[in-house]
Amino acid sequence: MISNPRLQATLSAFDRANLQDPNTEIVDGKPVAKEWIYGQRMSKQLQVFCPQASEALQLAARSQHICRWKIPRADYPMDRAGYKRWRLDLAQLHGEIAGNIMAEEGYDETMVARVKDLLLKRSLKRDEEVQTLEDVICLVFIEFYLEDFASKHDETKLIDIIRKTWNKMSTKGHEAALKLPLRDEMLTLVGKALSTDN
Repeated sequence: MISNPRLQATLSAFDRANLQDPNTEIVDGKPVAKEWIYGQRMSKQLQVFCPQASEALQLAARSQHICRWKIPRADYPMDRAGYKRWRLDLAQLHGEIAGNIMAEEGYDETMVARVKDLLLKRSLKRDEEVQTLEDVICLVFIEFYLEDFASKHDETKLIDIIRKTWNKMSTKGHEAALKLPLRDEMLTLVGKALSTDN
């Protein structure tokens, strides 16, 4: 990936914001800030999936969940409408925080607006970069979060979630997903979700 000092400084500023996350995840036996490690996984997956990613896409990937803990899911009704409202408010929050940090680092309004559009998933399926970001989000979910999700839901729910995730992805995303280092149980689950018999 092409990098530059301003890009690196901004990614580091995103990381500092995410290191404030009070929620943690155990990684290699140690607790780390949940949204910080998510940002690292997003950037790493983007580098593998799209080595020539633009500066805007690199910024959007790292800030995809920036300061997510500031808008808890519990603050919204526990139904589909509440979930969709929460997700939209989160995307707007991520865009505002990322945009403010970018402005502090010297990015112009055009670049800030582009990153916000990516985070809001504007023109998904029509904008190649938005689709790439969505593919990376889905790949990170499948590799790192599906197993934990599976421990909390029944198989019918999981198959539905995997299918919905799959439908958001491009053909290239599908090919990458099938190469992820998943445990046998997760591979079986993905196989069931993609089977036309279910």
